[in-house]
Amino acid sequence: MKSYFKYICIAILAFSSVSCKKYLDTTPDNLGTLEYAFRNRNEAENYLYSCYAYLQRMNDVASNPGFTTSAELVYANDLDNYLNFNRTGFNLLRGTQTVGNPGLNAWDGSEGSYSLFRSIRICNIMLENIDQPVDLTEAEKKRWIAETKFLKAYYHYVLFKMYGPIPLIRTNQSISASTEEIRVKRAPVDETVGYIVSLLDEAIPDLPAAITSLTTQLGRVTSVIALSVKADVLATAASPLFNGNPDYASFRDKDGQSLFPAAADPQKWQKAADAAKAAITAAEEQGLRLYTFSAPATVAILPDSLKRVMDVWNSVTEKWELNPEIIWASNPEFSYQGFATPRMTANSVVNAFSNPSTFSAPIATQELFYTVNGLPINEDKDWDYAGRNTLKTGDAASRFFIQEGYQTIKGHFARESRFYGSLAFDGGIWFGNGRTNIADQANPLYYVQARGTGLAGPSDNIRLNITGYWPKKLVSYQSVYDDGFQTTPFRLPLIRLAGLYLLYAEAQNEVSGPTAEVFTYIDRVRTRAGLQGVQASWNAHARNPSKYQSKEGMRQIIHQERRIELCFEGQAGWDLRRWKELQSVLAAPVQGWSIYDSEPVNYYRPVTKFIPVFGQKDYLWPIKSYDLVVNPNLVQNPYW
Repeated sequence: MKSYFKYICIAILAFSSVSCKKYLDTTPDNLGTLEYAFRNRNEAENYLYSCYAYLQRMNDVASNPGFTTSAELVYANDLDNYLNFNRTGFNLLRGTQTVGNPGLNAWDGSEGSYSLFRSIRICNIMLENIDQPVDLTEAEKKRWIAETKFLKAYYHYVLFKMYGPIPLIRTNQSISASTEEIRVKRAPVDETVGYIVSLLDEAIPDLPAAITSLTTQLGRVTSVIALSVKADVLATAASPLFNGNPDYASFRDKDGQSLFPAAADPQKWQKAADAAKAAITAAEEQGLRLYTFSAPATVAILPDSLKRVMDVWNSVTEKWELNPEIIWASNPEFSYQGFATPRMTANSVVNAFSNPSTFSAPIATQELFYTVNGLPINEDKDWDYAGRNTLKTGDAASRFFIQEGYQTIKGHFARESRFYGSLAFDGGIWFGNGRTNIADQANPLYYVQARGTGLAGPSDNIRLNITGYWPKKLVSYQSVYDDGFQTTPFRLPLIRLAGLYLLYAEAQNEVSGPTAEVFTYIDRVRTRAGLQGVQASWNAHARNPSKYQSKEGMRQIIHQERRIELCFEGQAGWDLRRWKELQSVLAAPVQGWSIYDSEPVNYYRPVTKFIPVFGQKDYLWPIKSYDLVVNPNLVQNPYW
């Protein structure tokens, strides 16, 4: 597609158009090339695409903190790294973060990340020079300015999520700026959020509501995207990490200015709720809706239970242009399907370059998903939580999810459709990989053989899954891994309508508790997953049936619902941070099964893979110590 190749060129242009080692402490360079860069419409459009460059990194699992720092997905740190995979982000959970050389350093652009201040600087150059092309129409000019303002806001937002208070780069420094002018200071939280929101508000009126030319413009920003990001910004600002956090009450800059609000402001949740509702309205006006799977001609038979699995699985892996649920997805296409796919054929075992199969979901991640009754596994009185790790053999009733006659554990039975659509596990059925005809007895559906010497087992120190669970959700069912691979590409969603529904339910619950409006939006997501609504599920099956009746209980329900629905989509690392729940989640050891054992009775023993290292200081990234020397106006984040 033309748009795909255009975006492939973005990164090259972005990181060659502007080169600078310390983007906060220097003035614009390459001034002699700017006249050429904006000499006509075509050149200016190329520069616009350079403003989009960092978005290409947002679906890179290795460099996205939302993926690597929540422990919903882990990666072995001692593999033979034949793919040159950057493990910096995943290793942060093992205590490798330092002030001397921070991992995923988006401030400077090092150690597995790219400088967002560079991206902001490119956006400023675009805004400062957009008047130069004489052949640019007024309508195009307004749209390009709006796109650039959105991107500038978004890059500030990602920095804010990582570092908290940040310098606001409203304009680039002039070439005559004094040393003191260049030494920028960090703006307080409320000022930072206000600036980000103001940029979004300026951009929204001049952005198109939808992209009409999908072949050439898919990936460019719309007003629906901007409204959705605004809702996310305001929800983050209203959350406990940034809204009256007592841990940062004494955090001040060198002039004594407080950088965090002293007290929580409940009105921030009202602003978040209003913004989320506005985004939902705008999205639905453009025809966006929750995705449901339409079986192609190659799928002759699809039982209802399996269709529900495909409804949730394919809501992520369906092509963006065919998926009515995706509000915003990343460019280019997701490139890690092989990391998320277990080996299911003898050929894929022999061919070391077929699929690495190394992305590993801990036991805690699979236990996050609900039972078939729509409750947490430890809260469902009709589900055997105490016996979840005892052996059980696959039967006819579960044949679409678990291989009939194969011995696995009770915990894999009677789970919700999102469990089977998100995770691959020992004995689990894999609908796809070239086989989608459930009636074809000569070529039955594949199932995962993860124990010991099984096809998906740890055959070498290159392709090793350390837990026994794979993030199936990140693989198109149409992709095939055998002797080599044939992938069906997709773009990883950044914002789905389901996530926006849950964000609105969360904000509305914080405003007024569990009202009918809250249940309406969370239950839309649950219904698509084949579950009853919250009230019906808790009334019928919960050990504590009144849990949903309080704001606090409903908060727990919404948080878990969001973690389940958006699992493996790079959201957990951000959500758990803003909720101030990541420290408690990472207090438990990361566990998987005893992967080298072939006998079920030995394999199904929880084994600690590592103990996460995460303290109070880790909620915010450290600024590199060298930057504090270069710019004495900066202050380090607390506890570092």
